[in-house]
Amino acid sequence: MASRKKKAAAKTAGGEFANDAERSKADILAVATEEFATHGLSGARVDAIAERTRTSKRMIYYYFKGKEGLYRAVLEKAYSEIRSLDSHEGIEDADPAEAIRRIIEITFDYDEMHPFFVSLVSVENVHQGKNIARLPSIKKRNASVIRVLTSILERGAKQGVFRNDVNAIDLHLLISAFCIFRVSNRFTFGTIFDTDLSDAAIRNRHKKMHVEAVLRYLEPRRKS
Repeated sequence: MASRKKKAAAKTAGGEFANDAERSKADILAVATEEFATHGLSGARVDAIAERTRTSKRMIYYYFKGKEGLYRAVLEKAYSEIRSLDSHEGIEDADPAEAIRRIIEITFDYDEMHPFFVSLVSVENVHQGKNIARLPSIKKRNASVIRVLTSILERGAKQGVFRNDVNAIDLHLLISAFCIFRVSNRFTFGTIFDTDLSDAAIRNRHKKMHVEAVLRYLEPRRKS
C-alpha cells in the first residue's frame, strides 16, 4: 500500500513538473518574441529574457539549446499561429469570392494585431531566411495555405468567376505584401505622408480596398 502511494505521489509530482516546464517555456517564448522582434537576433539578450521571465540563462539554454535555438523556436511558434487559414471552418467550401475575401481579411487583421510577427519576418529576411531553412515544419504548414488557395482558385475558374491563369503562390504574395507593408512601414510611411495607418477609419478603408483590388485582379479577362 505504501509503495503504491509513493508511486502515485511520484507520478503526480512528475506531472506537475512537466506542466511547470511547459508553462516556463511558454513564458520564455512570449518574452523572447518581443525581444527578438525589437532587437533582432544579434541585439537580443538572453540575460534580459531570463530576467523578465524570472528564470535563469542556464535554464533557457537547457530548454532551447542556446540563443539561436530559442530564436528558431520563436520563429516556429510565430509561423504556426498565422499559418492556420485552412483551419478556419468553411473557407474551402465557401463561394470562391467569399473565400478569398475572408482569407484577405484574416491575413489583414492578423498582421495588424501582431506587429511582432511582422518584425520577426523582417529580422529573418536580414538573415536571408537561413534559420527558417532549418525548420521544415514551417514550410510544411505554409504548403497547406497554398493548397487551400489552389482549391479555391480552381473552383472559381470552373464556375467562371475567376480567371484560370493565376498561380496560388503569386496570389499569396499579393495578399500578404500589402498587409505586411502597412505594419512594417507604418512609421516611415506615416511620417513621410503625415498619415496614421493605425487610424480605424483608414485601416477599414484599406482592408476594403485590398479585398476589392484582389478580387478585381481575379476576374476573368474579357476577350478583345
